[in-house]
Amino acid sequence: MTQARGRDTTMKKAVVLLSGGLDSATALALAVDRGFACHALSIDYGQRHRSELDAALRVARALGVVEHRAVLIALGMFGGSALTDESIPVPDQPGEGIPVTYVPARNTVFLSLALGWAEVLGASDIFVGVNAVDYSGYPDCRPEFIAAFEQLANLATKAGVEGERFRIHAPLIEMTKSQIIKEGVRLGVDYGLTVSCYKADDRGRACGVCDSCRLRARGFGEAAIPDPTHYRGRG
Repeated sequence: MTQARGRDTTMKKAVVLLSGGLDSATALALAVDRGFACHALSIDYGQRHRSELDAALRVARALGVVEHRAVLIALGMFGGSALTDESIPVPDQPGEGIPVTYVPARNTVFLSLALGWAEVLGASDIFVGVNAVDYSGYPDCRPEFIAAFEQLANLATKAGVEGERFRIHAPLIEMTKSQIIKEGVRLGVDYGLTVSCYKADDRGRACGVCDSCRLRARGFGEAAIPDPTHYRGRG
């Protein structure tokens, strides 16, 4: 999917990873607010909650990106995650350790794709909505990972070797979910457009019980902001 919005091409460019969820929508809004001409990148990786891709398109339109692209990469062919393998159930209760909803190397792959597009665009800034406070414990959402990938980006690219320093922005990484929501509301994000649920149906309606749903609902509650999430069985 590609979408042009006719923004000023003299603005500094950024590639923003946009899943269609609450966090990535907020990260995109922050990038726009900081004056970047945003090129949004969504990944169709075989996720079972595919309605998030429709949500990404809605968010990209609402926030006025320069361009929105979706890349198909079949991580599901490897399996190993409840998000890509229908034989592994998405848990309704939190467990110990890294959950089965972890997708092996997902953010490494996603950031690599964003890096490739950024280099072609001549953009040195990449935004990703990872969070290491109210999160599921995924190893590729930690500050150490972001710092390591930024170092890799500047070692592994022609632009980096020639002196164009890439920066990986993770503006939400140390924020609570309620802080993220408050910031997004301040920036005008319509969270009713987003889909966070790991088991969302084709209409984007949430299950209300998976880890992502619990974190999202708690965030709205702690922020004292009405939750616009569309839940199954609630109209």
